[in-house]
Amino acid sequence: MAHLSDSSFPITELPGVIEQLGELFEAAGFELSLVGGPVRDLFLGRVSPDLDFTTNALPDDIIALTRRWCDTYWEMGREFGTIGMRKDGFQIEITTYRSEAYDPESRKPAVAFGDRLEDDLYRRDFTMNAMALRLPQMELVDPYGGVRDLHEGIVRTPGAPSSSFSDDPLRMMRAARFASQLGVTVAPEVFDAMKDMAGRIEIISAERVRDELVKLINGKTPADGVDLLVESGLADYVLPEVASLRLEIDEHHRHKDVYQHSLTVLRQACDLETGPDGAVPAPDFVLRFAALMHDVGKPATRRFEGTGAVSFLHHDVVGAKLTAKRMKALRFDNDTIKAVSRLVELHMRFYGYGDAGWSDSAVRRYVTDAGPLLQRLHRLTRSDVTTRNRRKAERLAFAYDDLEARIEKLAEQEELAAIRPDLDGSQIMDLLGIRPGPVVGRAYRFLLEERMENGPGAPGEAEAKLREWWQQQPESAPAQERPESGSATEGMS
Repeated sequence: MAHLSDSSFPITELPGVIEQLGELFEAAGFELSLVGGPVRDLFLGRVSPDLDFTTNALPDDIIALTRRWCDTYWEMGREFGTIGMRKDGFQIEITTYRSEAYDPESRKPAVAFGDRLEDDLYRRDFTMNAMALRLPQMELVDPYGGVRDLHEGIVRTPGAPSSSFSDDPLRMMRAARFASQLGVTVAPEVFDAMKDMAGRIEIISAERVRDELVKLINGKTPADGVDLLVESGLADYVLPEVASLRLEIDEHHRHKDVYQHSLTVLRQACDLETGPDGAVPAPDFVLRFAALMHDVGKPATRRFEGTGAVSFLHHDVVGAKLTAKRMKALRFDNDTIKAVSRLVELHMRFYGYGDAGWSDSAVRRYVTDAGPLLQRLHRLTRSDVTTRNRRKAERLAFAYDDLEARIEKLAEQEELAAIRPDLDGSQIMDLLGIRPGPVVGRAYRFLLEERMENGPGAPGEAEAKLREWWQQQPESAPAQERPESGSATEGMS
């Protein structure tokens, strides 16, 4: 056994709750150890607000010992031997020593409680997570070389990788997540097992895969994690659209490598995120995932033209649909799906601005279509420039600088973030003497189009335009307007 202070890693001061829990369990005759990620993080010079402990005490014993000590506790993980609680701002989980394995056809582990710390550590995913700090003695228990592997920046498993991944196939994705979060590489035998067993990821629930993917994308170097998913074959099952970006070799070099381009866009998008008080605080999953997925429509739309050129017509629209479909399969919430797929759909909108320029109405449409995603769209569009042609890159950057300047100038004159017609639905009905119905919606869209095209009008101008429009409609005869159930003005005020 080694004392924690014997390590050459920087060690931060331990929170008081760790020592308190250790003394509480020792006084009752039970073992307790800080375990897993929190121990690894201590060697990385940081303390997580989430603390995991393991013990030979059973769940009933854990509750009896801690219910008066903690601020609150819950038993949702009781069947797996885990009792959760909060104390002094820390979220704590205490789990009985256990061993668990997955049935080849099941998504749920079969749990058996154990009685030795070393056996509990052996079942864990990676050596850097198979370390424990025995309390209250502060003895480091590291039977599988976790400190060594942290020093070397290598992901290894306590036992055979195939056994570890068979127990919980999600660990293969976790290896890729660690590559993103910690900047580590996987050992050759771990990578080989990931390739051989990639198909086993299909027994894992979509929700667990999604949560692991979000952590990967929000890591320090997400492109490295994604690349490991693709190279190992895991992406064929969890992100097949990204794996498909590796188009077959083009010996005539008529188009750039779409896959490597997408990884570069992802890296550049991360670089354009802001601090906590900025417009797009890092890490921003919506921006990052849109950057990764922005070209997934290209394989389905690739065409070789007679001139020898390669085209990807409407790949933005196709890509948005593919992105939404994949995110639904991964059980993302609707708001996140809509945000990411909308960015994918809009990422080509800017191109052409530098060549032909836009009218003020086109700038208004750009801002309105982006809505609350505008700042992310700015960053995605800039990140999408990966050309090695310095003159072309400078021209595109200048054009987008100009577009942003025009947006700011128009924003000073108009409320671009919330462009609406000068009349709302109620005013339209009052002015035309009509009841709720589809005609009100058409009138509203006419006024919105006028607002987009010409900007804010003078007082009374919208009313005059509406009356003129109304005279040209076949429904302008009052007898033809019929009341309908519901209101066509919902969402128009």
